[in-house]
Amino acid sequence: MSLPPIFAKLRLPVIGAPLFIVSTPDLVIAQCKAGIVGSFPALNARPQAVLDEWLHRITEELAAWDRDNPDRPAAPFAVNQIVHRSNDRLEQDMATCAKWRVPIVITSLGAIPELNQAVHGWGGITLHDVINDRFARKAVEKGADGIIAVAAGAGGHAGTLSPFALVQEIRDWFEGPIALSGAIANGRSILAAQAMGADIAYIGSPFIATEEANAEAGYKDGIVEGRANDIVYSNFFTGVHGNYLKRSIEASGLDPANLPEGDLKTMNFGGESAKKAWRDIWGSGQGIGAIDRVQPAGAFIAELGKEYEAAKAALRQKAAL
Repeated sequence: MSLPPIFAKLRLPVIGAPLFIVSTPDLVIAQCKAGIVGSFPALNARPQAVLDEWLHRITEELAAWDRDNPDRPAAPFAVNQIVHRSNDRLEQDMATCAKWRVPIVITSLGAIPELNQAVHGWGGITLHDVINDRFARKAVEKGADGIIAVAAGAGGHAGTLSPFALVQEIRDWFEGPIALSGAIANGRSILAAQAMGADIAYIGSPFIATEEANAEAGYKDGIVEGRANDIVYSNFFTGVHGNYLKRSIEASGLDPANLPEGDLKTMNFGGESAKKAWRDIWGSGQGIGAIDRVQPAGAFIAELGKEYEAAKAALRQKAAL
């Protein structure tokens, strides 16, 4: 299907995933200027009043870019909202998003019809991330415009299903926008996501190894030097299963092979305990073997674009055989 008009300015079918702590206006603005959706978690703006400052800056800088570059307009940006009950900032953060008419709101860990209606009221759309078909159906029933299918190998809070299986089940009944998340780190993978039935690739971990990312040097080096075997899947740190860099777990004095089970009851995405988990235990997806250096986000996106076009040309040749 064709994407909603809000995606018309994309020069590459990619959403830069919201990265807790790591995504700030510097990265979002660079992503949007390079032609992909840039995003950040609302909870990255601390204290809450800072969210207004961030949205002001992003809106103004992208508008200025559009005035100066009418032939290469910026892509829209997105704000990620954690809908779990532990997020006591949700109402305030949504009010701030309404003030700035945020184009895309990405919801996680819960779906609320009233939130979707509010976003529609100011002309935006909502995308909800899910790890299985059942959650996808619930999200659409509650008014989400699109689905982010978080498959095995994705960074952060990832699922366990093959992307082939997950996209196949959702696309069987859903005609709206689907973004696919899970170890996508080059142009070939973007095209593969579309071939499977997704519309957009959802890329997170590679952007940690960019100059604009709010990540310490050791974290960026871990992305550059890491491979798929360096990723550990555990629910110990937040109560929800996620993928993390093994070296950060070892540096915290823990044994990656013998982590205790986490407790969902203690999950708190807005508090300092959650911030510490992501600051000290570094989230990462399995696709980082494709990342070999730290570079500006715009340069990485340009590489993705060249790889994507080359992959399309190569596939056309194969299809002609």
